[in-house]
Amino acid sequence: MNYDIIIIGAGPGGIFSAYELTRGEDCPRIAIFEEGHELAKRHCPIDGKNIKSCIHCPSCDIMNGFGGAGAFSDGKYNITNDFGGTLYEHIGRETALELMEYVDDINCEYGGAGTKMYSTAGTEFKKKCMQNGLTLLDASVRHLGTDINYIVLQHLYDELKDKVDFYFETPVTSVEKLEEGYRIHTAEAIYDAEVCIISVGRSGSHWMETVCEDLDIPTMSNRVDIGVRVEVPAPIFEHITDELYEGKIVYRTEKYEDNVRTFCMNPHGIVVNENTNGIVTVNGHSFEDEGKKTDNTNFALLVSKHFSEPFKDSNGYGESIARLSNMLGEGVIVQRFGDLERGRRSTVERMMESRTVPTLKATPGDLSLVLPKRILDGIIEMIYALDKIAPGMANDDTLLYGVEVKFYNMEVELDENLETCHKNLFVIGDGSGVTHSLSHASASGVYVARHILGKG
Repeated sequence: MNYDIIIIGAGPGGIFSAYELTRGEDCPRIAIFEEGHELAKRHCPIDGKNIKSCIHCPSCDIMNGFGGAGAFSDGKYNITNDFGGTLYEHIGRETALELMEYVDDINCEYGGAGTKMYSTAGTEFKKKCMQNGLTLLDASVRHLGTDINYIVLQHLYDELKDKVDFYFETPVTSVEKLEEGYRIHTAEAIYDAEVCIISVGRSGSHWMETVCEDLDIPTMSNRVDIGVRVEVPAPIFEHITDELYEGKIVYRTEKYEDNVRTFCMNPHGIVVNENTNGIVTVNGHSFEDEGKKTDNTNFALLVSKHFSEPFKDSNGYGESIARLSNMLGEGVIVQRFGDLERGRRSTVERMMESRTVPTLKATPGDLSLVLPKRILDGIIEMIYALDKIAPGMANDDTLLYGVEVKFYNMEVELDENLETCHKNLFVIGDGSGVTHSLSHASASGVYVARHILGKG
């Protein structure tokens, strides 16, 4: 065997697996294979001046590389079982929370100690939500910010680089099961190991499907979240973000009884492009550095759709909507809420008159030509519901960017150890379909590492 353990993917799950595996004196021989670059070499070419839109790099530096898609996120670690995945269904609620707190301790040790922990415990805002038909989900939130999150990851890489063999810019083409262990195929070579941990994240969803097909690993279809990213002047949500930083709020629509939820709230943040499998969608970042903060707050409004029979490809459905947006807007579309309500597209001239200045250069357009009516109706209902607890939310100049799509891998059938039907083949992080967040993905990596070491 070339290695004792091979990890595929250097996102949060892979990083924390490697971290935990290397804590003891007898460190196993570990290799990590990653399609993208090391952290210092990850640079998106979009600069807003010379390159204004996605040029479809062979490997997206926003989605791939050391740190995974979370490397340039706003660095929020939500310690909760109420959202972020269903890891607790495999390992238990108490264990899941303990591991998320352990990950938080490590993040603080490696550069995040000066950041703030927020909590919904004891907040009066929960009652206000209930009085207006909204539900505030419980969580403790560590906000690192995109800048501090980068520092933490760099320190973790410095800790691991001399203990682990990293193979960057080395995508794995296939995984082969041997009589004892696994063989990893790349374009240039093959590598064998007794244990294989797969942690490929959401961007590896299609690849993960082929591995499951090749190895006859049972899977189940998962949901896709579709919606828009909202941008408003920061004071509208300051009474929420100052106390909670991020309020995870759920609303059940009157018309269809669909759940619409807020996601990834970024006080004084920026709206950014995101590339998933060649499709340009929208996301948001925020920073701890006061000098990088903006006058706006952004967050997503998402509706979940889960298909089973006869159509099962939830991600394909989301991709088709995102591709339509890309076709009409040559990327991301932005629309004023007032224009949407009046049934007209936003134009360059109308955007110039907007009192909310956009933080992302996007194409003015009409989201009603992109989003299905049921989803758009739900988003509009949610905006008016939020206006009751955050007056100004339903202003004409509230900006809507589309589309935002959160793709979830099909859920891989795993046991209580996150092990597949094949011994010593583990699937962790968002690539498993079990976790949907930085904190849950990281915790899953620690859990599997401890099981392998016999400490679970």
